Amino acid sequence: MWAVFTAVIQRDVRLAFRRRADVLTTVFFFIMVVSLFPLGVGPERELLRTLAPGVLWVAALLASTVSLGRLFALDHADGTLEQMLLSPEPLSVIVAAKVLAHWLVSGLPLVALAPLLALQFDLTGEAIAVLTASLLLGTPVLSLVGAIGAALTLGLRGGGVLVSLLVLPLSIPVLIFGSGAVGAHTSGLGASAHLYLLAGLLAGSLVLTPWAAAAALRISVD
Repeated sequence: MWAVFTAVIQRDVRLAFRRRADVLTTVFFFIMVVSLFPLGVGPERELLRTLAPGVLWVAALLASTVSLGRLFALDHADGTLEQMLLSPEPLSVIVAAKVLAHWLVSGLPLVALAPLLALQFDLTGEAIAVLTASLLLGTPVLSLVGAIGAALTLGLRGGGVLVSLLVLPLSIPVLIFGSGAVGAHTSGLGASAHLYLLAGLLAGSLVLTPWAAAAALRISVD
């Protein structure tokens, strides 16, 4: 089972880097959305500090949603998905591996870029550290929840729009706790409660979403 898990991750990461345009689209979308806000809002420092957590988190959420369409679509188009469904290994394990590969390619670069982009909003070093920790805990949840939406809309026309309609409402708790962690730290209340809640959401998503996405894939293919 572990060999299949690692093989799927290696395969998906390798294929993603062969299609660099798809990866760069997500990264540049995130950079452009975050960078436009300081230009539009103005140079007022207090306002920028207040807006920073919400702007970065909304941009990460939208960038993650943009990349969900290709999570299963390419495997469905070339017949690989049918072979995965026929595999003796649990489909939930394969789904979990694909989600992890998706996060490594689409989510981890956003986490790595966030501290640099946060400098535009004049955040302190501690606030940037809290923001990065919240993104590190929250972006995998976005990929896990998004996998269910991507599986349910597989093969449908306008699937990208439907994925957004399904995933965005489910991602609201992650958005609230992620952006709220920085606000709580800035106000002196401490970010630990928000980070613990994000960790709980991540743990629950790891347990539940691979099985839900696997069931959705079987429904979509049948």
